Amino acid sequence: MQINTTAAGDSRPHRSATATARRAQIVRAAIEVIAELGYDQASFARITERAGLSSPRMISYHFAGKDDLIEQIVEDVLHAGAATITAAIEAETDWRRRLRAYLESNLRFLREHPVEMAALTEIGPHLRAGDGTPRTSAGVQEPSVLGLEHLLAEGQRAGEFRDFDARSMAVMIRGAVDAAAQRLRGGTAFNFDAYTRELVAAFDLATRRPHSGPGTRTGNGAAP
Repeated sequence: MQINTTAAGDSRPHRSATATARRAQIVRAAIEVIAELGYDQASFARITERAGLSSPRMISYHFAGKDDLIEQIVEDVLHAGAATITAAIEAETDWRRRLRAYLESNLRFLREHPVEMAALTEIGPHLRAGDGTPRTSAGVQEPSVLGLEHLLAEGQRAGEFRDFDARSMAVMIRGAVDAAAQRLRGGTAFNFDAYTRELVAAFDLATRRPHSGPGTRTGNGAAP
């Protein structure tokens, strides 16, 4: 799950309440169909049936095509995730706890939205840039990496994190979070609670200053 924690604000165009509700209905149906049947099988006819609409033309009225609908799915899911994670981070007052909040809330969002995550996994290889070229995985991840890089750099400036390359650490953290999403999707045995605990502990140890051992408090009172 790639989350941009620097831009959780809603810049989407204003629409009437009726149009907004109808689009949300279509998006939800599309998410469910894609998660269940796969991207290639997610026709407007199937989405229409799932949404309980009378005709595929109702989808075409609200969306220019499948690509437009897919873009809205991605935007809605990432926006919801960003809002959740940003709120968790902003509730903390020191950077070590903010990193913990980032990890825990990100993983919790993955766990609580399995259908959305399955749909995004199906959609990923089919995403296209404005010029029609495929979006690379690194390109899709970039906003999330930048937001996390900023968090880590601020923690370094506050003296709570040790010296390290913030971008490299951000890439590693994102990779660990995305690995959890793949495990959830894979259907193999996976202790998600244990993974969350170990991930938080591992990156706390990897980022905190050397003197911040067990029982030590730093900044505004981060726990080990």
